Amino acid sequence: MANLTIKSKYRMPSGYEIPVLGYGVYQTPAEVASEVVQHALEVGYRHVDSAVAYRNETPSADGMKKSGISREDLFFTTKIPPKDMRYETAKEHIENTLKITGFDFVDLYLLHSPYGGKENRIGAWKALVEGVETGKIRSIGVSNYGVHHLDELEAWIKQREEEEGKGKAGVISINQIELHPWLARKDIVEWCKKRGVLCEAYCPIVRASKNEDPLLLPLAKKYNKTPSQILIRWSLQMGFIPLPKSVTKSRIEENANVYDFSLTEEDMKSLDTGVYEPCAWDPTVSHD
Repeated sequence: MANLTIKSKYRMPSGYEIPVLGYGVYQTPAEVASEVVQHALEVGYRHVDSAVAYRNETPSADGMKKSGISREDLFFTTKIPPKDMRYETAKEHIENTLKITGFDFVDLYLLHSPYGGKENRIGAWKALVEGVETGKIRSIGVSNYGVHHLDELEAWIKQREEEEGKGKAGVISINQIELHPWLARKDIVEWCKKRGVLCEAYCPIVRASKNEDPLLLPLAKKYNKTPSQILIRWSLQMGFIPLPKSVTKSRIEENANVYDFSLTEEDMKSLDTGVYEPCAWDPTVSHD
């Protein structure tokens, strides 16, 4: 893991590459999104994680364009909103994202949550699959999916492939979930690892709620890093794709400055808390 850099990428099951560090724009006001995205790209980030529900796709895309970096070198993620998990609405959102961003394609389009019931979840997934087939989307995946949701989607993909042929039902490239030492979700991570599905970690710094935690403070002191940097490094060494968010320029820089040290095996073990403490919502447990 020591050889990771801000330029590192992983290959997804789709065949496309994804930058290993993402810049999250959850709750980033539309009026500042363009500016902070530009700053993140100046710092070296190449991956911006937005969503329809964040209402900042347009300014985030604007910041990417204004950066002067070629579109092929940038990575843009968005998501079908939880309340619109249906085939028709998902199709409309895909069209609208392309229209309001001015992009020719979306690098990664996710289902934002497993809400809406099986039929609607599968319907929204079909819309993503069609988006890939028509070249509007490069890679697709899910967010907030628990093991039972992943099993359901995998079973549907297998059945459809038996009927229509391999690759006709889409490839799950990503599951984006809340991940940090107080919510390591070993069952979900294990499911994904077995299949080569990459895990993206949102709330990787636990919304700064653990800055005084006795587990983190000794490590911060040992490496002369902030608790947030220790947590992002943990995420990287777990093989996750962390998506730290901040609108403070110094913090955007700080969150990217995590490549000049490595946590030891002992350090990593000390962060294996075994607890289950979400700091955000937790749709992975929904059973509708």
